Amino acid sequence: MAGVSIPPAPESAALFARARAVTPGGVNSPVRAFNAVGGTPRFIRSAAGAWLTDVDGHEYVDLICSWGPMLLGHAHPEVQAAVLAAVGRGTSYGTPTEPEVLLAEEIVARAPVERVRFVSSGTEATMSAIRLARGFTGRDVVVKFAGCYHGHVDSLLASAGSGLATLRDASSPGPSGVAFATPGTPGVPESSTALTLVLPYNDRGAVEAAFAEHGDRIACLVTEAAPGNMGIVPPEPGFNRFLAETCTRHGALFVSDEVMTGFRASRQGQWGLDGAVEGWRPDLVTFGKVMGGGFPAAAFGGRADVMSQLSPDGPVYQAGTLSGNPIATTAGLTTLRLATDEVYAHIGAAAHTVKEATAAALTAAGVPHVVQSTGTMFSVFFTDPGDGPVRDFADASRTDTVAYAAFFHAMLERQVYLPPSAYETWFLSSAHDDRAVQTVLDALPAAAEAAAASRGDR
Repeated sequence: MAGVSIPPAPESAALFARARAVTPGGVNSPVRAFNAVGGTPRFIRSAAGAWLTDVDGHEYVDLICSWGPMLLGHAHPEVQAAVLAAVGRGTSYGTPTEPEVLLAEEIVARAPVERVRFVSSGTEATMSAIRLARGFTGRDVVVKFAGCYHGHVDSLLASAGSGLATLRDASSPGPSGVAFATPGTPGVPESSTALTLVLPYNDRGAVEAAFAEHGDRIACLVTEAAPGNMGIVPPEPGFNRFLAETCTRHGALFVSDEVMTGFRASRQGQWGLDGAVEGWRPDLVTFGKVMGGGFPAAAFGGRADVMSQLSPDGPVYQAGTLSGNPIATTAGLTTLRLATDEVYAHIGAAAHTVKEATAAALTAAGVPHVVQSTGTMFSVFFTDPGDGPVRDFADASRTDTVAYAAFFHAMLERQVYLPPSAYETWFLSSAHDDRAVQTVLDALPAAAEAAAASRGDR
């Protein structure tokens, strides 16, 4: 990180030291620890609009938006007002409530699902969808793609991208062929992943081979609708439709994980960019992030006949004390109602400006890179563009994490908070106004030069 003078953060450093004494690694989700980029993680005191303020008083333009949920920016006044009113009525009842019905109706109106069940996290949503798919089909094998992250579900925590990609040696490529998975972390027994097939992403041949050999045992294929946990790696044209049709042909269910992309990539999520245009629907969909409006809420939904197998209507059991929490569903409902076409147009335009400026700055500094996007979401890979687009986990693994760390800290010094990992997505919100965007643009040239300096003679 030559040439980068990182602002002192004594209060964050002190809190981090205290946190490490009582919490593993000092954080409650691994990527927050800054292990991938070095330095002291910033402890945030408050946020408003497009800006974060840390405990040392530094302000930053936020380009993670709580990893996607803050579509409208932080502390949106209408969301805040709705939440305060809901809190005034009580925080949890353990009974059905009107807000969960209203939010379910809103999701069904936007997304390719007929029934919805609420849970509290994306991990829980995917875990429940897998159980339902197995119960509905009477089969046991699950197919996933290397680099796709579906939460820390034991059976899916293999070649899972995201935090695992950050922690592992990035020079070790992911799987490149059809194979039953091996666990991606200690603590997951081999028996948990023994029924999970891991395939390279965007590889139709691998999918066809897997179904040819194991088709009568495959309960479902689960994929991020557009992977964002190894950086943005969009599905190639027609790939998701191919997956849906392959599953249908073999009697398996197609599970589209829209925890990240749902109501974020577009008004209808990634499905609004491909399935709605091409005329197909997934059998099950998982949601999270935006639909909770910044609160811990998630959901899974799908075809009525599949969802009818869920308890109490059917035999597949699933439950949760805080599922459909009235505060979280109120925040999510208010957020979605405010997420108009104009909101998506604003975010898309701001993201395009930042994306183009980032590419221009890196090009001017001579830093090899590839920028990829889907809808309002994008990410930057520090890889050689001569190798072509990033199509899968193996391609993403070639990103220059040292150059990214230098770039990250140079941006942080200049009031821009990027994801503290080279394998994550950049997010903007409707609160990213001209001032916030210009702050990012002003920071880019020096950050690109820092990335170039970190490369040396490599």
